Amino acid sequence: MIKATIIKEDFKNGKYNELLKDIYVDESLIDYQQTRYIKAIEKYIDLYGDTDVEIYSAPGRSEVGGNHTDHQHGCVLAAAVNLDAIAVVGRNNNIIKVLSDDFDIAPIDLNDLEIKKDEIGTSEALIRGVCSRLKELGYTIGGFNAFITSDVLMGAGLSSSAAFETIIGTIISGLYNDMKIDPVLIAQVGQYAENVYFGKPCGLMDQCASSVGSLINIDFKDVEKPVVVKVEVDFSKFGHSLCIVDTKGSHADLTDEYAAIPSEMKKVANYFGKEFLREVDEEAFFNDIAGVREVCKDRAVLRAIHLFAENKRVEGQVEALNTSDFEEFKKLIKASGDSSYKFLQNVYANCDVQNQSVSIGLAMSEKIIGENGVCRVHGGGFAGTIQAFVKDEFVPIYKEKIEKVFGKDSCHVLKVRKYGGMKVL
Repeated sequence: MIKATIIKEDFKNGKYNELLKDIYVDESLIDYQQTRYIKAIEKYIDLYGDTDVEIYSAPGRSEVGGNHTDHQHGCVLAAAVNLDAIAVVGRNNNIIKVLSDDFDIAPIDLNDLEIKKDEIGTSEALIRGVCSRLKELGYTIGGFNAFITSDVLMGAGLSSSAAFETIIGTIISGLYNDMKIDPVLIAQVGQYAENVYFGKPCGLMDQCASSVGSLINIDFKDVEKPVVVKVEVDFSKFGHSLCIVDTKGSHADLTDEYAAIPSEMKKVANYFGKEFLREVDEEAFFNDIAGVREVCKDRAVLRAIHLFAENKRVEGQVEALNTSDFEEFKKLIKASGDSSYKFLQNVYANCDVQNQSVSIGLAMSEKIIGENGVCRVHGGGFAGTIQAFVKDEFVPIYKEKIEKVFGKDSCHVLKVRKYGGMKVL
């Protein structure tokens, strides 16, 4: 560990500029990140004094393929992006004290890691859940003071909660376990915290993409040991950029909408005596569709149709990227988006049909982009973001026109970053 003021001066003097370029991929971001890290260190010193510190990072993620497949033990393609949460951290005895941007999180006493009903849906629940599970698995846990700041869009499909869970797990790995906790395990612990302590029935994709990093193909057939394969591809060589557009829709009060998707898919699986749709024979499903409709109702049937096809599309996307067939890759991205809209039905919430910001984003993007790219709903859906792969030369036009709809800086042009949860310094 090094004194906070020394690290701050090193950042000011440009000592870490090459490191920042390596992490964030985009050279134009170095000044922004340099300033961001300096401000984070200054905030830490204001809060906790000039102590010895370490710095950690965990990225947001972009789901590239596999919309709502992970919770059915399906296949996904996901990328860590160069928006992240960073944490300036110093050791503490047995208390975890975190200020996250301007949000003052209550101290967590590591002697009390029981589930708290009044913490459901809070950051406190995520921290307590991560620590509880790591301790249960036999890892050393300990206290720390931290200032965390994040530029991962809150509630906008880039998975700010997964980045938060990942950074907490990575801090514990770094401070107390010599960075030896496997990134996939950190992801599983984050999912546990979100499911059991936070009260949200999420899958494992978000945490895995944030913790592992790079562009990864994940097969969740065995969720205890998901198969994670890095897809070695340089998106820039295809002349397209990944654009994430924040349509400014709120995820508030949408937990029931999200929960209904895995619930309905599992209902179809249960009809065939299985727990998850991945285990159901597709031909048997289509041969008995009348019976499934009667028992499970139509929306569940449509969501199952999406699941079967989406798993195949992920395989096709990976093959297209590995063979540098970007046109085929784009076709599959568009097909995934169409399926999410028609069959999965996660583009707007039935409880609030007058608010359809994602639908507007897709409609306007198709009109603006034309033959210059493709777009789809991004992440969990219902509100938040859309994703577009846009030809590089057309990105400025797309950004300008889509921001007339959703406001300045609503379109984020991102890079895939190779690092997941990491110790920066």
